[in-house]
Amino acid sequence: MLTGGQILIECLKNEGVDTIFGYPGGAVLPIYDALYDADIRHILTRHEQGAAHAADGYARATGRPGVCMATSGPGATNLVTGLATAYMDSVPIVALTGQVPTSLLGKDSFQEADITGITMPITKHNYLVRDVNDLPRIVKEAFYIATTGRPGPVLIDVPRDVSGSKTEYRDPGPIGLRGYMPRLAGEPAKIAAAAKAIAKARRPVIYAGGGVINSGAAEQLRKLAETIMAPVVVTLMGLGGFPADHPLYLGMPGMHGSKYANYAVSECDLLLAIGVRFDDRVTGKVETFAPHATIIHIDIDQAELGKNVPVDIAIAGDVRTVLVDLLKLLRGAPDPAWHEKIRQWKKEYPLVYEKKGMRPQQVIREIADVVGDRPVRITTEVGQNQMWTAQHFPFTRPRSFISSGGLGTMGFGLPAAIGVQVACPDELVFDIAGDGSIQMNIQELATAVNYELPVNVAILNNGYLGMVRQWQELFYNRRYSQTELKNPDFVRLAEAYGAEGIRVEKVAEIRPALEQAIASSRPVMLDFIIEREENVMPMVPPGESISKMLG
Repeated sequence: MLTGGQILIECLKNEGVDTIFGYPGGAVLPIYDALYDADIRHILTRHEQGAAHAADGYARATGRPGVCMATSGPGATNLVTGLATAYMDSVPIVALTGQVPTSLLGKDSFQEADITGITMPITKHNYLVRDVNDLPRIVKEAFYIATTGRPGPVLIDVPRDVSGSKTEYRDPGPIGLRGYMPRLAGEPAKIAAAAKAIAKARRPVIYAGGGVINSGAAEQLRKLAETIMAPVVVTLMGLGGFPADHPLYLGMPGMHGSKYANYAVSECDLLLAIGVRFDDRVTGKVETFAPHATIIHIDIDQAELGKNVPVDIAIAGDVRTVLVDLLKLLRGAPDPAWHEKIRQWKKEYPLVYEKKGMRPQQVIREIADVVGDRPVRITTEVGQNQMWTAQHFPFTRPRSFISSGGLGTMGFGLPAAIGVQVACPDELVFDIAGDGSIQMNIQELATAVNYELPVNVAILNNGYLGMVRQWQELFYNRRYSQTELKNPDFVRLAEAYGAEGIRVEKVAEIRPALEQAIASSRPVMLDFIIEREENVMPMVPPGESISKMLG
């Protein structure tokens, strides 16, 4: 006979869970009591949002589901932003929340919140457990749903009387969910049609996204590009899915993409979209996106096919499975003039920046240079820091770039970096941050110090909410309404937490500071004082075609 809390822990162990990120409270005490004797590592974050983002970082770095836990009421609602972040970016998380006893449900009890109702739009599925005997089945289903098909977060809400009551533990056996059968293989007729369209193309472009990484299809993507000699553009979520040092790589398209990537998409005659959702930041004005192209779209989620952009050939299926089948049929003969045109664009419109003063682009390139061939994982916050990183850091392997894409969550980077460092203890981890977003979850520096996680935080400090200020400069006549920041002394703040703090004010200090940080066994916060009004360029103005770029 085991308590519900003990059964839950046994179920987690059966799913291979080795780490939980969480914060205790009254409604989860039976679970935490069971955890006391379990051989599962628990990372006590300093805020429940930090726990959700850390579980997210763990999941993105490993491909395995991240697990977070919080108590009822405000503990559960503090997970919401993290769950929405994971949902938008298709990240497998299992969130465990405590709940008031079943007899008090719906009575506005102390620390009661309808977390299943609140999170219904931002989870792939969720459960309210009313019977302790249902726990083994529900946990097994939750992990299955989170990790199959299009990945996503699943929440399990456990009332206190359920986690505290006893029953005999029984393995639920094989899981079969009627109505939920993710399709892996694409329709052979559509794959054949795609192969024929590719063979006819003279100016093909591959447009790859996070689905490539989720399905483990980076090798198949590279073979595809080399087989049909097609240049490759990748979304923010797809960075690392195709190596940045490959001659066919064009970088990121869209609002802050490279000019040559946007021109290639705008002039291609075939766009092969793989594991993408045609986000508005990529397409710009939809009516002018890839206007001359036959569009082939491959995605695990049937609902994404044709949702934002009309496509000519839609293939529902797992990216890796579909590409394996497609590669058997392929031949392609792109026009040599197409590659020459792209070479000219790359020569004419390189990603450049002003060399005078402390520039954020140089800081990012120096990080890449100092790291060299050592394995590194980069997280970011959201804003200019994120876009500069996407533009200037050469990601060459999957799961090495970890950032909030769809939701654009400020405060994501530091707790996500903690999750990444827990998952990858032998690798370097950097959070490239802005001075605004780092303060949203800066309390998690205490978590890094407490667990001796040598996370490096590189703050690009311009004294502004930089991306908002950039829009105010370009579109609101430099009326900087509520975007100038009065920041703390980040070096002294880091030291107060028990971390190492380094301020960098001169270009000559960048490399020595980075080498010092990498050599440290403690968390390090580097405060780079950059040019205050540096902008992320190129930039597509909102509502414009991606071929019409500023900068």
